[in-house]
Amino acid sequence: MKRREFITLLGGSAVAWPLAARAQQAAMPVIGFLNGGSSWEYAQMADAFRKGLGEIGYIEGRNVWIEYRWAEGRYERLPALAADLVRRQVSVIAANTPASPIAKAATTSIPIVFLTSADPVAAGLVASLNRPGGNLTGVAVLNVEVGPKRLELLHEAVPAASVVALLINPTHPTAEAQSRDMQAAARSLGLQLHALHASTERDFDTVFARLVQLRAGALIIGADAFFINQSEQLAARRCATPYPPLPPIESLSRPVA
Repeated sequence: MKRREFITLLGGSAVAWPLAARAQQAAMPVIGFLNGGSSWEYAQMADAFRKGLGEIGYIEGRNVWIEYRWAEGRYERLPALAADLVRRQVSVIAANTPASPIAKAATTSIPIVFLTSADPVAAGLVASLNRPGGNLTGVAVLNVEVGPKRLELLHEAVPAASVVALLINPTHPTAEAQSRDMQAAARSLGLQLHALHASTERDFDTVFARLVQLRAGALIIGADAFFINQSEQLAARRCATPYPPLPPIESLSRPVA
């Protein structure tokens, strides 16, 4: 074999190997993992997701590929992330609460499996629970629906707190439902509930300054991945906030009328 022919053959093989590898990868089903939170925040959930896939025979990198897209609590990034997964023609999209309606708006053909803290019918994700229709199905943990119960438990723990603040992210798809349900629960308990909004870290200064102005006796944090992502900062700010002192412990133990 002539030297030029050998070099041509060798070069052709070098090009063919990565092409073959990419073709094999492309032949795998590709899952789009679209999440409004961050990778470290949802590390356990992602591990459980991969474990569940493994239990039905799908191993990441072996016979299935996962494209992760994290919004890092910045929900305005979700439309672009969803559009990218659609362009890549993934086989299915797995989405959490803030990502689910964005994924639905991005495609009517790619199957979407959601995990949501809201009522999926009220949120407009599916037509009904028994006949979801369209390209969406999933699991609802109904975290929003138990919000009033959380307020009730807070009231039992700190009955002297007649003024309570609710921290809510106005960009979250369940924000309106959370505020509405919690306001109704507060009225039934005889509490003054003030909804405070935060969608970025910069908003926290205003929120905690407002807490002092309201002399709020308690703060309840809405269901939102953004707040989970900022839990350490919220706890630190709470400790540094000059709240009014709680009443004597004997007054906290008196039964609520």
